[in-house]
Amino acid sequence: MDIQTMDAQRPFTLQDIYRFFQTPQVIFLNQQLTVCYLLSILVESDSYGTEFVQSLKQNYPGYRLSDTILQSSLRFLEKEGLVSSYWKKPEKRGRPRRMYQLSSSARPQAEELSTLWREYVLNHPIEPGDS
Repeated sequence: MDIQTMDAQRPFTLQDIYRFFQTPQVIFLNQQLTVCYLLSILVESDSYGTEFVQSLKQNYPGYRLSDTILQSSLRFLEKEGLVSSYWKKPEKRGRPRRMYQLSSSARPQAEELSTLWREYVLNHPIEPGDS
């Protein structure tokens, strides 16, 4: 529960501030971090929207990714020519997925930006709280 939710339910106290810092909340990625994170995934293999979000939640539980930032970051990467997309029908039942792949000429830059992501999460460890 975050401070705003607590405030709406009962009067806010100093203890709430201490509790907030004792149980850190998840951090939503900004666009710069999202671009680096997406490239770190795409350096390894092609992927799609839901998989990006699930992988972040599983591998970096203190971080989250909003759909808005995800989509704007993917559009940015496509516009810059670092990533392209294609449609793939799942082997099992389901709708086709828009898959994203790293452009071959973008690999050196993608690896460099992937390193920035890995260094960032290594230097900014976050353990999710109750959110």
